[in-house]
Amino acid sequence: MSSSERRRLLAAALATALLPGCGFQLRQPPRLPFASIALVGFAPRSPLAEELRRQLARQVRVLDDAAKADVVLRALEDVRERSIVASTSAALVREQQLRLKLHFRADTPSGRELIPRVELLVTRDLSYRETAALAKEHEEAELYRELQADVVAQVLRRLASVQV
Repeated sequence: MSSSERRRLLAAALATALLPGCGFQLRQPPRLPFASIALVGFAPRSPLAEELRRQLARQVRVLDDAAKADVVLRALEDVRERSIVASTSAALVREQQLRLKLHFRADTPSGRELIPRVELLVTRDLSYRETAALAKEHEEAELYRELQADVVAQVLRRLASVQV
């Protein structure tokens, strides 16, 4: 091994050794203080409910029977909306706003309120051109996935603060 290779190897080892000491840590989902949860009130094939179920299943059991769960998350409203924000004088759409809204509350199976009714609303703006309609359709789907991830993260943070 040449001296330059040894120096590079030593520098890499030193950088690796110092990285944990700088306080860098990937963001972790909040720890949930209960063992099981039931999701109630979502539409049968709600993408938001599916993502919530997937994220929750990493830490707790997600049950179908609300009576057996420690916490019941009740969706009161789960809506995806799209509205036109700007258009040309010829009525061609130039900008849209995408919204994802979730109203929910959490309680115990016995009815004790853990989280009162909460409304989460996240929005993103989307420019639009008719010549790139297919690309904009894919961009819209990606933006909805981002909105959904944001809402799920907010719900998890709120669930982490409950006292069961």
